[in-house]
Amino acid sequence: MADLDTFRSTTRDWLEANCPAEMRVPMKSEKDACWGGRTFVFQSEAQKQWLKAMAGRGWTVPDWPSAYGGGGLNPAETKILKEEMAAIGARSPLTSFGISMLGPALLKFGTEEQKKHYLGQIARGEIRWCQGYSEPGAGSDLAGLQTKAEDQGDHYLVNGQKVWTSYADEADWIFCLVRTSTESKHQGISFVLFDMASPGVSTRPILLISGNSPFCETFFDDVKVPKDQLVGEENRGWDVAKYLLGHEREMISGMGLSGERQALGATIGPIDDPILRAEIAAFDVDSLAFAAMSERFIDQLKAGDAHPAFPSVMKYAGTELNKRRHELIIAAGGSDTLEWDSDRSRGGKAARDWLRTKANSIEGGTSEVQLGIVAKHILRLPGA
Repeated sequence: MADLDTFRSTTRDWLEANCPAEMRVPMKSEKDACWGGRTFVFQSEAQKQWLKAMAGRGWTVPDWPSAYGGGGLNPAETKILKEEMAAIGARSPLTSFGISMLGPALLKFGTEEQKKHYLGQIARGEIRWCQGYSEPGAGSDLAGLQTKAEDQGDHYLVNGQKVWTSYADEADWIFCLVRTSTESKHQGISFVLFDMASPGVSTRPILLISGNSPFCETFFDDVKVPKDQLVGEENRGWDVAKYLLGHEREMISGMGLSGERQALGATIGPIDDPILRAEIAAFDVDSLAFAAMSERFIDQLKAGDAHPAFPSVMKYAGTELNKRRHELIIAAGGSDTLEWDSDRSRGGKAARDWLRTKANSIEGGTSEVQLGIVAKHILRLPGA
């Protein structure tokens, strides 16, 4: 306990000395996030300084081994770091699918060469990733994917299409599921990595009802992928995919944890309607309960005691909570929150954010699929 108290004290002092004031205020929009990568343009010198300072200590990925660019912290120390960052309102120094999804999969399934080559770049924000999973005919039934990787000796030749590929038009690399055998639906899938600048890769944005979208269609036409960019065993990529999906659902569930440091009721302010006040109060209680459940799940996950299907609980509960939050913001704001383009509404932020939440119950596995997983693997309910 004394060691943890010392760690907390030194961490608090370091954050106070190294976190710029500009990085201690809430982000106004997704554009304020630091994604890193080859073409990322920092919004300010403070944002660049904050990433450099945190990456220098390995604290962009505090619980990763120090040999791979991490901080080498144990679970208790990692929790303390997050608590101390929250106490001063420090922004996350780096937002990255490499951190939240690919990194854990590489730590478990990657070769030593792959870990040393990719993980440090991810930790320092030098490479931005996108996820090549869903296809036009393989969404909820992901194992039905048809993107083909033909064995050409020292490389694969990849042909096919992905859809709903978040930020594919801004990513440097992709982690992608491909079919390397047709003999078995699940045991014919492989997990490969390749550069989005490779000849034959093209993307096309998909516009959503919010007027904005991170989603793209992604096309592969005779894309050469070296064999050393295969993660895990050939035809056993489904094992990697399932493991990664658990981390993706954990990440998406974080939508239920508001970035605001105040309760929703305090953020919205006084409300005359007693029914709406009660709904906001109920939301704040549920939000606190979700935060406690999330912390417990993370502790169990790091200890190796988490139920393998529990990410589906987190994903469903978190996305439903996020949709409720934005419904209440719209309800409390009245007609003002329906403005679409004015400066006063910051370009219709409230309305666009509300519309964007409609995709929460689809991305990362539909709500219906998550409820089915919970029913079958946690509640052990009989099949229909």
